Amino acid sequence: MALEVEAVPSDAELIARLLEARDRLRGVAHRTPVLTSGTLDRLTGARVFLKCENLQRAGAFKFRGAFNTISRLDREAARRGVIAYSSGNHAQAVALACRLLGLPATVVMPSTAPASKLEATRGYGAEVFHHDRTGEAREAMAERLAGERGLSLIPPFDHPDIVAGQGTAAAELFEDAGSLDLLLVPVGGGGLVSGSALAARRHGAGCRVVGVEPEGGDDGVRSFRSGRLQRVERPETIADGARTPSLGRLTFELIRRHVSDMTSVPDAALVNAMRFVWERMKLVVEPTGVLGLAALLEGRVTAAGARVGVILSGGNVDLEAALVLMAR
Repeated sequence: MALEVEAVPSDAELIARLLEARDRLRGVAHRTPVLTSGTLDRLTGARVFLKCENLQRAGAFKFRGAFNTISRLDREAARRGVIAYSSGNHAQAVALACRLLGLPATVVMPSTAPASKLEATRGYGAEVFHHDRTGEAREAMAERLAGERGLSLIPPFDHPDIVAGQGTAAAELFEDAGSLDLLLVPVGGGGLVSGSALAARRHGAGCRVVGVEPEGGDDGVRSFRSGRLQRVERPETIADGARTPSLGRLTFELIRRHVSDMTSVPDAALVNAMRFVWERMKLVVEPTGVLGLAALLEGRVTAAGARVGVILSGGNVDLEAALVLMAR
């Protein structure tokens, strides 16, 4: 069964949930480092702070929202177990959270997901189903299995507890880096940028939050510009974590309330940004994870003279595929 869909909470309630998530995740989620690079500062003319969620448990920020949400289930729902659908990072996060909490996990994933993400999800103990082998939409398969097995469906982004958990990454960034003029955040379904914008509202008065998508999956940019929820049914991009066809109802509303702008970058810019952090900073980051950094390096945002935060959202990269991309 799906978690109950709530009306869009007030900002005060969402910030309260974010603070509760901080307490719930303390000692469970890694407090990932904030790194700087003199070379990066010279290239951009800014003072840049990278929040390294590629070093988070399960390799991405998704662990924060998954653990925060699953740990709040009532005893009976937790006993029956949970189910999720994901291209990879949410799958791993749910699987690891369930292992830590001693709960059964089921995940619906495409068989074409990066091998490293499939292996890690199974390695954390989850049962994996491939929706593309049956021709069933992943959400439909997850909802069907949830109904048949009495499982709680943990959404990847469109839930207040997911948003609150994801926002703890940006909250830590503000605490460690101090005030920021600009915060660049990768966007798939919008959970991370929504939570980050709430953290900015609380911690960083005057900080502009900009969401960044791949050009081949720019439904969020289109939605932001038009004021109506837009879809891209089959996003064509190497950023597999941003292949969601649309924002959620909750995340779209929060983006409209609190995000200053949205922009997109081509896949070639993602490869260049990956090469930079791999070679110059010795950080393994996946294509989705460098969306914000790519926008900065490409000059898609005005950053000269500013203090800029960038969330590197994940590091679960298919190494062989990444090396082929860089070789091109």
